Amino acid sequence: MSQEKFRNIGLIARSESEQALYSLRQLIHFLHGRDCTVILDKNIIDSLPEMGLQAASAAQMGEACDLIIVVGGDGSLLGAARTLSRFDVPVLGVNRGHLGFLTDILPSEIESRVGQVLDGDYTTEKRFLLDLEVRRGKTVAGEGCALNDVVLLSGDSVHMIDFELMIDGHFVYGQRSDGLIISTPTGSTAYALSGGGPLLHPSLNAIVMVPICPHTLSNRPIVVDGDSEIEIRLDKAHAEDVQITCDGQSTLPVMQGEVIRIRKAEHHIRLIHPEGYDYYSILRAKLGWSENPRNNRC
Repeated sequence: MSQEKFRNIGLIARSESEQALYSLRQLIHFLHGRDCTVILDKNIIDSLPEMGLQAASAAQMGEACDLIIVVGGDGSLLGAARTLSRFDVPVLGVNRGHLGFLTDILPSEIESRVGQVLDGDYTTEKRFLLDLEVRRGKTVAGEGCALNDVVLLSGDSVHMIDFELMIDGHFVYGQRSDGLIISTPTGSTAYALSGGGPLLHPSLNAIVMVPICPHTLSNRPIVVDGDSEIEIRLDKAHAEDVQITCDGQSTLPVMQGEVIRIRKAEHHIRLIHPEGYDYYSILRAKLGWSENPRNNRC
């Protein structure tokens, strides 16, 4: 089966990052050399006035472009993914951040690796997102979505949270902790990993729930089916100053009497990788795993 060819390409980056802007200029010149039409994120158009490009919002690029390239760190791609998932447009990441689990092309490889993708030499994978809904009775008080994780935690004051966890209508436990991380396989290498959660391969249809500093040490991470519906109910006596975040980027307050519901989102994000991408190689590089067990000997 022939690969999809890309001609209308949208570019997203952080305007405050000089490194990202440097790579953007390089990328724009390369794409023009390949006769591609380039559309720039309207939030950074003022940082590159000399390029004379047309500007659009992420949503407009999702409708008009057949490929989006994000230049930045994983956080930049996470933010773009939440908007772009409903358009089914593929997303490619150039790493100008720190770890780069999602943005896997190095700046030094832009022309060779992006060239591979334009030549049709790439693989595609789908990653699912989580939909968040905060309800007060029958009223929806807040909504959000996350590619990495939804996190329940206390707000400005330092205190533990008391809550009940339900999965598919079944009571799981009552917990007293600093919060709870509800993570996709994509997010299992992020905050959930720091909290002691397991690494989940991105192809798994699974959700992991990781307690944050639970008062009872027997509260351990739980992995459930990805199609599960998760419900969190706060103890009314401890429902003040509680919030819930999506990918650590958007935050909703949770009030007494409200119910938090989390389920798999209807839409996926399509990630593009140049041919030769290896998830386990990424883990070795980013997590500092040894390639030879003899290197671990004293």
